[in-house]
Amino acid sequence: MDIGTVIGMVLGFGLVIGSILIGGSLSSFVDPPSLLIVVGGTIAAALTAEKMPAVAGAFKIAGNAFRKPAGDATETIQVILKLSNIARREGVLALENQQIDDEFLAKGIRMAVDGIPEEEIKATLSAELFSMQKRHARGQALFKFMASTAPSMGMIGTLIGLVQMLQNLSDPSSIGPAMAVALLTTMYGAILAFMVFGPIAEKLDRYGTEEGANMAVVVEGVDAIVKGQNAMVIKEKLQARLAPSEREASGED
Repeated sequence: MDIGTVIGMVLGFGLVIGSILIGGSLSSFVDPPSLLIVVGGTIAAALTAEKMPAVAGAFKIAGNAFRKPAGDATETIQVILKLSNIARREGVLALENQQIDDEFLAKGIRMAVDGIPEEEIKATLSAELFSMQKRHARGQALFKFMASTAPSMGMIGTLIGLVQMLQNLSDPSSIGPAMAVALLTTMYGAILAFMVFGPIAEKLDRYGTEEGANMAVVVEGVDAIVKGQNAMVIKEKLQARLAPSEREASGED
């Protein structure tokens, strides 16, 4: 689990709730109709903009924000270098019994052990990489859409509340409470946009980039192993995809 996401969420909502409790009662900031407009309206807009399976899939992808990215490129390079040395000494078939935690890398090695042509292995792995990037990009785009939509739904709720307030100007005592309720929808929209949807979209974007980088390393690494390239050549080729600060760690034995 990515503890940073959890801490960020808890800290953010804790600060908001704490500031409310310091100044008054939490119950005065709870308004079901406002929540209905903002939450329900944002989801409705998402369903209008995307297909229902894509919306459901996006919320499943959102769970990735609470988990560490799948695979680490620096660790993957170390594993690939180890496998390449074994393959050069004992042959590709010797990799069959090797324990590989990275499922994507394990798939590529299985294909190599099964004798599938190198062009087909690379094409298959590249297609899976492209599919992952496309799927994650779609989920990220939907959360960015909801981040931009939530404040707008909050404004719509505020306008509804103001209209209702103006219809009751004959009762001055109702103006203050009505205005407070009207403003709550704006607050709900801002909280969802800047504390939930926006941060999740950004973290998914970063995680998608990291996972894509790891998968790209696997594609190149498996191709190099199948071709029987020297470990030093593989190391230089794969480390070129890393930042300079990460290259030393990826070359450790």
